[in-house]
Amino acid sequence: MDNQVHNQIVSFIWGIADDCLRDVYVRGKYRDVILPMTVIRRLDAMLEETKPAVLAMKKQLDAAKIDNQWPALCNAAGQAFCNASPFLLKDLTSRSKAQTLKADFKAYLDGFSPNVQVILDKFKFRNQIDTMVDADILGAVIEKFTSSDINLSPNPIYKDEAKTILKHPGLDNHGMGTIFEELIRKFNEENNEEAGEHWTPRDVVELMADLVFMPIADKIKDASYSCYDGACGTGGMLTVAQDRLLTLAKRRGKEVAIHLFGQEINPETYAICTADMLLKGDGEEAEHIMYGSTLSDDQHASRQFDFMLSNPPYGKSWKTDAEKMGGKKEILDTRFNTYIEGGEELSMIPRVSDGQLLFLLNNVAKMKKDTELGSRIAEVHNGSSLFTGDAGSGESNARKYLIENDYVEAIIALPENMFYNTGIGTYIWILSNKKEERRRGKIQLIDATEMKALLRKNMGKKNCELTAEIRKEILRIFMDMEQSKVSRIFDNSDFGFWSITVERPLRLRVYPERPIPADTFKKTDEFEAVKRALASVSGDAFTDDWSAFAKMTKLKAATLKKIRPFITEKDPSAQPVAGETDSELRETEIVPFNYVDGIQGFMRNEVLPYNDDAFVDDSKTQTGYEVSFSRYFYKAFSSRSIQDIVDDLSALEIKADGKLADIKEGLLHEV
Repeated sequence: MDNQVHNQIVSFIWGIADDCLRDVYVRGKYRDVILPMTVIRRLDAMLEETKPAVLAMKKQLDAAKIDNQWPALCNAAGQAFCNASPFLLKDLTSRSKAQTLKADFKAYLDGFSPNVQVILDKFKFRNQIDTMVDADILGAVIEKFTSSDINLSPNPIYKDEAKTILKHPGLDNHGMGTIFEELIRKFNEENNEEAGEHWTPRDVVELMADLVFMPIADKIKDASYSCYDGACGTGGMLTVAQDRLLTLAKRRGKEVAIHLFGQEINPETYAICTADMLLKGDGEEAEHIMYGSTLSDDQHASRQFDFMLSNPPYGKSWKTDAEKMGGKKEILDTRFNTYIEGGEELSMIPRVSDGQLLFLLNNVAKMKKDTELGSRIAEVHNGSSLFTGDAGSGESNARKYLIENDYVEAIIALPENMFYNTGIGTYIWILSNKKEERRRGKIQLIDATEMKALLRKNMGKKNCELTAEIRKEILRIFMDMEQSKVSRIFDNSDFGFWSITVERPLRLRVYPERPIPADTFKKTDEFEAVKRALASVSGDAFTDDWSAFAKMTKLKAATLKKIRPFITEKDPSAQPVAGETDSELRETEIVPFNYVDGIQGFMRNEVLPYNDDAFVDDSKTQTGYEVSFSRYFYKAFSSRSIQDIVDDLSALEIKADGKLADIKEGLLHEV
């Protein structure tokens, strides 16, 4: 579509909001009317030519008393949707009375097929009708959308009856989808804080699509492929993925079909995504977009996909989902629980305050295993997924599962302030279950935090972008598996560690002569027996050995437990108490998998030279995984020289003296 025509249509629709809604809606609510009306008008325009056929078919079906009429009506309309009301949208512009217009407009909306009704319901568009009628703007809005100054129809409009002078070109499905996406983008920019939760900047999506498709571009065949987004928002990632795969296939002379699947929990963004599919003529794809929570109500549980791109919510509680799944401790979903060698269960349930890793595990569970390409995943996360959680935690276990199964190809650190609603650092995870040979057993880390172009005007928190040139360079670094200052290649084991508990024996010195409170024992004779037993152990022979001393007293274990706090003190020179450790001396140590000779080597080199009685409690040893960009891409801070600091202080002193002299002179002048 001609770019000028595209801009004219977008500007015209955008102008409807300013012309008709300005005094009725606040600017952030324009979208509540404009987006659904754009959808309605496009659908209406696509149904104009076949309207007589649809009405004729409805008359026949009514006469035959057929209940389920929609398949036949949609077939008569030649679309995946239809409208069985007696009206076209332009018919309503002749209504002079507000209540008549209201009744007919509602009847018109009620005439749409169920797949359109779902969209209208999720938009909550019917809630806007009373507001527009009361403000007497509904007729004006309809007139604007059906104006001859704009063409949302797939058919061209001519200035003359002979159809020789073109007034407006026809708008194909792709062009309409592009316009709708541009409207969404503009509304998102108007309301960045809210929209940032549901809309990923296009430059980031473009990079993710490159990272998913370019490594396998030459392996694309004449075939059908599937793409999935479990947090699809307005569907931007699915749209870009579709365009990218079709473009790559065309360049290589391949005929491919790509089927889109998604799920979204926010009703408005679900409506936008589904509407976008319909506007592009993808009626079947619209049916693949599901409404609800991917975590607690996965509506694609039985499917597997070739490609998956997603930007799940991060730093957001999933407590409601956990409760729907029976409570965090009772979740048995196999997407989030697995078994490792030896039959041990591995729970990958993270803390309820942040569920982003669950979306990644959901994607991994949907990987194809028996195809040549397998599945490829690109997903955006914040830093929490890299390092939050100690060994044995759900987060660490998730990383353990992903890394030990060799799914992770690369993790790319993006610049800060890339997104509309957050300035924190974000990372793109690239996963595959069919790695090429050179990547097997390895993970590439790319530090792209300084690879950015500043925006002339901030868009919410977003103050920079990834230009086409920058995206191309990041892709090159990834494809070349480059080793450089901004790219490093590691073995999977480099990210693993043991968390070990180092114990020290409890050492007690005994002071048998110290007093024991009388109320320690309920019975006087029991107290006297204890004193006699303590007195019977004479001399200092056992005062540095509690175990031997206790044995000599011949007192019961329960009695000894009561009196020990009063007659002992910790003493590093005393003998170890058999079978007991000193909790105050207990330490947890992190031992990297690649430490020479492992845990034994660590103890020999790092612990025993300083505490020769230390030992590892093997029952508490756990394995963990974390990824630390700051460790691998450390940027040394260059401190200033002492002389530079002294020079600056001297300069400040001179300036201060000058100002003081000016103040004194001013005071004397006033006197």
